[in-house]
Amino acid sequence: MKKTILLLALVSLVAVLSVSAVSAQSAQTYIVVGQNARNMPASLVNQLRARGASVETVYTNLGMATVTTSNPAALASVPGVQSVAPNIQFHAIDPIRFEAMPGGFSVPNPPNTGDDDFYFDLQWGHDAINAPEAWAQYGARGAGVRVFVLDSGIDATHPDLAPNVNMALSTSFVPGEDVQVQPGFYFNHGTHTAGTIGAADNAYGTIGVAPEAEIVAVKVLSEFTGSGDFDWLIDALIYAGDNGADVINMSLGAVIPVDDPDLPALVEALGRATGYAYHRGATIIASAGNDAIDFDANPDLVDLPAMAPFVLGISATAPIGWAIDPTVSLDNLASYSNYGNVIVDFSAPGGDFSYPGNENCDVIGVVRPCWVFDMVFSTIPGGWGWAAGTSMAAPHTSGAAALIIGVLGGSANPWDVTAYLWMLSNDLGAPGKDPIYGIGRINVDFNHRG
Repeated sequence: MKKTILLLALVSLVAVLSVSAVSAQSAQTYIVVGQNARNMPASLVNQLRARGASVETVYTNLGMATVTTSNPAALASVPGVQSVAPNIQFHAIDPIRFEAMPGGFSVPNPPNTGDDDFYFDLQWGHDAINAPEAWAQYGARGAGVRVFVLDSGIDATHPDLAPNVNMALSTSFVPGEDVQVQPGFYFNHGTHTAGTIGAADNAYGTIGVAPEAEIVAVKVLSEFTGSGDFDWLIDALIYAGDNGADVINMSLGAVIPVDDPDLPALVEALGRATGYAYHRGATIIASAGNDAIDFDANPDLVDLPAMAPFVLGISATAPIGWAIDPTVSLDNLASYSNYGNVIVDFSAPGGDFSYPGNENCDVIGVVRPCWVFDMVFSTIPGGWGWAAGTSMAAPHTSGAAALIIGVLGGSANPWDVTAYLWMLSNDLGAPGKDPIYGIGRINVDFNHRG
C-alpha cells in the first residue's frame, strides 16, 4: 500500500510524492488511539509496554500515545485500544521556479501608494482582501493576537519579521533542527507564510496582513528535507493550544484514499488534536491543497488537515496579468487549487503562474516576467520572493482572522471569528457556499457585508 502525500510548499509546481507503507517487520513509530478520547490511563500504557512497545509520548488528555513497535497488531488487541496507525511521513520536491529579491534592494521609483515599506505595492493580495481598509477603519492591525505558524521554521532575524516573532515561545518538533533556519538567501516556506501573516509595518520591505500580530513559529517540517512526521503535527497543535494560540496556520497537507485502512485512525487522532486547540480558543486554518482536485467529484480521497474537524480549508485565488493591468480580477480560482464543497470553507489570495506570456513587466521599478507578479510576494531568508500555492492563501486568511480578533478586543472564540469571516467575505460564484470559493473570498473591510 502507498500513501500519496502533499506538502503545500509549492512555488510553481505541485509537490506530490508517495511514501512507502511502514513495514510490519521492523520497529516503527505508530499512533495508538484509545477508546476514551479524554484519558489515556497509566494501566493502558503499561499494557502497551507489556506487548513489547516502547512508549514515546502519552497524550493523556487526548487518549492517545505514540509508540515504537515491530508488532502493531499485538497492540490493536489490547483492551481499551480503538486503533493503531502508522506515523506517516510527508515531504515535497523543491520548487523548480522561484523568483526572489535579495535584501538591501531599493526601488528606483516611489510606490504608487507612497508607503515607506518599499515592496508593499507588490502585495496585491492585501488589496484583494481589503487589509488597508481594515487598518484605516478600526486601527485593526492584529495587536495582542498570537498566531502560531506550523511550518518549516522561520528566519526570525529578517528585519520584516524580527519585531513580531516571539522566539522565546517558538519551538521545533523536528529532532536536531532549530526553529531558526539556516542563514542564506533562499526560499523557506515557513518564512514566506509568516511574512504574509505578520511582517511588521516598519518602513522596510513588505507588510503582513496583521502587521502587529505576534508570530510564534513551530517547526513541524524539516527545513532540509521538507519531511515531517504526523505526530510532530499533533505535538504542535497541543503546544499551540496550551500556549494561548488565537490563530493556527497550517500550510501543509496529506491526500489519503478513503479505502486506506489507516485513515479512520489518522482522522481520529488529528481530530482530537485540532479539537484540543480549538476548544482552547484557536481558530485553525489550513491550505486546501495544490493538486487541482475536485473533492466533490472524488469522494474516494480525503485531504488532511483541511478536512479535519475544527479546521477551515482555504482555496487559492489569483489574478492573470496583474502587472499589465492592475484592475483585472483578483478572484480567479488558481490553476492548481483543490476545490469542492467538502474541503473549501473560504478562498483567499494564493497567486498563480498561468499568464501565458513571458515578456517583462516593470512594477514600482521591479522588472520580472509579467507572470511572476501574479504570485504572492513575501519574506524569505536574506530577502523577499514570490510563491504560489494554497500555502499562500491560508496565511492571508490567518492574517484576516488576526485582524478580526484584534477588533473584537484581542481574544475571541473561534466560532465567533468564523462568523465574522463569513459575514465579511465576498460571496462569489454560485450564491451561498460553493465549491470554488466556499462561503466566500476573504474580506476584512468592516464596512462591507457579504
